[in-house]
Amino acid sequence: MTTQGKPRKAAVAAWIGSALEYYDFFIYGTAAALVFGKIFFPSSSPATGTLLALATFGVGYLARPVGAFVLGHIGDKFGRKQVLVATLVMMGASTFLVGCLPTYDDVGVLAPILLVLLRLLQGFSVSGEQAGANSMTLEHAPPDRRGYYTSFTLNGTQAGQIIATAVFLPIAALPEEDLLSWGWRVPFWCSIVVAAVGLVIRRTLEETPHFEQEVASDSVAKLPLAVLFQDHWRAVVRVIAAAVIASVSTIFTVHALSYAVNTMDLNRSAMLWVGVLANVAGVITIPLWATLSDRIGRKPVFIGGSIGSAVLMFAYLWAISTGSYPLIFALGIITFGVVYCATGAVWPSFYGEMFPTRVRLSGMAIGTQIGFAIGGFAPMIATAVAGAGKGSWFGVSVVTAIFCLINIAAVATAKETYKVRTEHLGRRAEVRV
Repeated sequence: MTTQGKPRKAAVAAWIGSALEYYDFFIYGTAAALVFGKIFFPSSSPATGTLLALATFGVGYLARPVGAFVLGHIGDKFGRKQVLVATLVMMGASTFLVGCLPTYDDVGVLAPILLVLLRLLQGFSVSGEQAGANSMTLEHAPPDRRGYYTSFTLNGTQAGQIIATAVFLPIAALPEEDLLSWGWRVPFWCSIVVAAVGLVIRRTLEETPHFEQEVASDSVAKLPLAVLFQDHWRAVVRVIAAAVIASVSTIFTVHALSYAVNTMDLNRSAMLWVGVLANVAGVITIPLWATLSDRIGRKPVFIGGSIGSAVLMFAYLWAISTGSYPLIFALGIITFGVVYCATGAVWPSFYGEMFPTRVRLSGMAIGTQIGFAIGGFAPMIATAVAGAGKGSWFGVSVVTAIFCLINIAAVATAKETYKVRTEHLGRRAEVRV
């Protein structure tokens, strides 16, 4: 059977699907930073309310490892397409329902309980999204361009952040009373349209030739998780450690926004524009970094981005503490839109290349989602360690740098994979299960 894929079609479908799905995921983070502390935890002090709201953002990451086990098994046993359709339906429904929730003033403590439950469903859904899209594009791509084509998944994620932030720009400009009463709900309600469009796109996806070859040769694992943890557990542990680099993203998109608006009293709309422009830069830089990784290797690009992110987070949060908008915009775009995107460009291919086809989706999903779960709580951890005062920026930067160092150690000790043919990736002696 031929392993000739359709990389362009797979990359475009992955980009659009990820953009639409991550729109849903990131509007929650924006609302958590700007609104949820006031409407779901109003009886707490402002600082405590913000901390609790950020905790609900992190809670979504708790469901991601659970979803990774379930959806990873489905994707490696029944195909990548099944996962990509299911995740979109779950994400669209849960996000729309968040916009329908009563507030604390309406039903008391039931309101934050319902919020957490829907956030858990969001996390369960998104756990299979990137691993499924990455597996799809990697297995369709020619061997010497896997980095470039798989980077479209993360490029779509950046686009989703742009759309989410852009939708919140006019909402954030509303008077406080309108924002807290009905305005914050509109982006969540829009998700039903997002889900419908994404579902049409995802249903046109074709299964990957490498997975079809597994089916034709009767090599699909009956119990993919058993194979994964018996023969590839070291790769799973390495991906977990590497994936904590996601803490840079959550600190930038959630903590820094909350710090700027709630602590430094900076303009909401201006800070949202920082995110928009940084992500626009990311859409441009991600395929460039990925192409470079196809030429010089995954590890140099990845490690360079991690080191740069650790250093520049100090500069970006310091800029926020000064209240200087030119500094904030310049350092925000460089930190997140250029340097951090070097890691985002590389990990979709690098993590997937650590596993063979029969356990690739499971390995990527479980490894990344456990690591991302740690990164998801980074804003809460950083706030708890450094506090919420004006001088907290330094402590938060130190916490972020520690997460980056963990990533650097994991990547530096990994094998380089960019020259290995796709059918040979992750191969080792396996017990057939």
